[in-house]
Amino acid sequence: MNIPFTVEQFMQVFKDYNLAVWPMQILFFILGVIIVLFAINRKSYSNLVINLSLSFLWLWMGIVYHILFFTSINKGAYLFGVFYIIQSILILYFGAIKGKLNYHFESNLYCFTGILLIGFALIVYPILGYLEGHIYPAAPTFGLPCPTTIFTLGLFLLTDSKVPKIVMVIPILWSLIGYSAANKLGISEDIGLLISGIITATLIFYRDRKQISKS
Repeated sequence: MNIPFTVEQFMQVFKDYNLAVWPMQILFFILGVIIVLFAINRKSYSNLVINLSLSFLWLWMGIVYHILFFTSINKGAYLFGVFYIIQSILILYFGAIKGKLNYHFESNLYCFTGILLIGFALIVYPILGYLEGHIYPAAPTFGLPCPTTIFTLGLFLLTDSKVPKIVMVIPILWSLIGYSAANKLGISEDIGLLISGIITATLIFYRDRKQISKS
């Protein structure tokens, strides 16, 4: 993959974005924690809250980050933005409207792995970035594509039923595309993006196969 911008330009986009939207980063982190709490302490309205929140995050990333900021150095971000908006609609439709994305924490491999990925996205990711010299505001924060994609994949592992495969396509693809680009740019914390995509796809495929064999 040819990168049409420099590392300095890429990090400047993060800086411009973070300065422009402050203090949304804090609100997004709080929203992430709220989502996790609703997934663990299940209420009658938990799934609705989680899916609406997740849909909003993907819509925000599509419009605000990709289209309004990232396009300043990469015109391909218009296409990324469209795909992120589509993902937002898919989560809204299958999750909030059709009720096919239901989250519930249980003591099993899938949920424990999901919590690890979520914890990585919210806590470990920014720490690794800091250690690599990606200092705020020139750093990817929660609410931006890579950490939020890891968070989303972690949430999918907390579902208690089959995840519609179409809902997984864009996050899995981004885990590959995003890592490929980030690796060339020296964003080493995005190794978690690639790992989360591989682990989530493998575990959900295995879980669904087991459910089919039992039925």
